[in-house]
Amino acid sequence: MAAKRVIPGFGLSLGYTSLYLSIVVILPLSALFLKSATLGWHKFWEVVSSPEVMEAYRLSFGASLIAAFFNVFLGLLIAWVLARYTFFGKKFVDAVIDLPFALPTAVAGIALTALYAQNGWLGSLWARTGLWYPWPVWSGFAESWWPLGYEQVSRIALAPLGVVIALMFVGLPFLVRTIQPVLEDMSKEVEEAAASLGANRWQTFRRVILPAVLPAIITGFALAFARALGEYGSVIFISGNLPGTRIAPKLIIDKLEQYDYAGATAIAVVLLVVSFGILLVINVAQRLTSVKAGE
Repeated sequence: MAAKRVIPGFGLSLGYTSLYLSIVVILPLSALFLKSATLGWHKFWEVVSSPEVMEAYRLSFGASLIAAFFNVFLGLLIAWVLARYTFFGKKFVDAVIDLPFALPTAVAGIALTALYAQNGWLGSLWARTGLWYPWPVWSGFAESWWPLGYEQVSRIALAPLGVVIALMFVGLPFLVRTIQPVLEDMSKEVEEAAASLGANRWQTFRRVILPAVLPAIITGFALAFARALGEYGSVIFISGNLPGTRIAPKLIIDKLEQYDYAGATAIAVVLLVVSFGILLVINVAQRLTSVKAGE
């Protein structure tokens, strides 16, 4: 005999959930695959493997991963300060963290471009340093990644570096908001116990704090990466439209403006499949770390 649930309605809730997901998620994604299938395999592969599209994929995925990686360190540091210390203006700083959530992405893109352009406050300072030109190591690295060469490293806006900064801006709140509650719930007595047993600060962080926050870090990393990969508004102004500076969503918009809907959906399908695979691996890693932490 099946046990009665305290709150009934499982069948109705499951049916409503399945219907909602089908209308909002599954049907649009299915239409995406069906529209791209009208190209045929040969034309589909020709579109998604063209040099400009491959450059856009490389920039979109590479910049998203780099931005999410750096946000892990920044997010952990900011979350630690907000969770462990009390200082003047703490509530203001806590509110500023959520600003990228509420700020229109186009406004963020314009602000970042004005700041990091070659005639902007920070962009002009970066361009005047001249540190990048004499370094053959940097020039070789840039040549291998960006077709325009290492001169792109000398500027921020209209270059891959600006894309990374914009994606860090939109993804940072995800790391802070996933790590901060875990640190706030963690008892300080655990750290004091580790210190009383002779552990130094690095050992306390590595063996006590890091295992507890690692699942939250992985979750925040996945959210920040997903947001960065699909970001358009804040990146389009600072990325540029030259080879090596165009993100994949920009190519999709270009295809739509040319009424090449099948080509646009083909690029989108590759983004969807690859991003889903990366997120699946991240979620499996999060699950494994959660199980290991609970042992």
